[in-house]
Amino acid sequence: MKPIRTWILIADGARARIVANTGPGRGVEQIDNLDFRGDSRPTRDLDDDRPGRTFSSAGPGSHALEPPDDAHDQHKRNFQRKIADFLHNALESGSYDRLVIVAAPRALGDLRPALSSAVSDKISAELPKDLTHVRNDELAPYLADVLAV
Repeated sequence: MKPIRTWILIADGARARIVANTGPGRGVEQIDNLDFRGDSRPTRDLDDDRPGRTFSSAGPGSHALEPPDDAHDQHKRNFQRKIADFLHNALESGSYDRLVIVAAPRALGDLRPALSSAVSDKISAELPKDLTHVRNDELAPYLADVLAV
């Protein structure tokens, strides 16, 4: 009988890694080359241009236009879409059977709508925590409620 391969995505808005578990008591192992980095520069470094200016509808004054979206937030959403696309392609190739998502709450909120329905169906648990700075050998206590590591 083939063991159930569970992938655990650990992410925030600019970093993500995937570790795998193949059964109770087997711990987690880092999967080679599944460590992702997004753009984590401050918003002031992401915007190239100053906002445009417009004239007031009443009077001679003008004011700066607000950008339609914060560049930093947009980069984070793009990063989550990249992760979602990767998870979809990996599922289609049979790389994992179940998925546990451990992500900072805001990253989790950005990731959910980006996931395909096939990937969403494979999610067995979600933890709204930022564990990107926790070493792999220290993950077990955090995952104990959702997965026997």
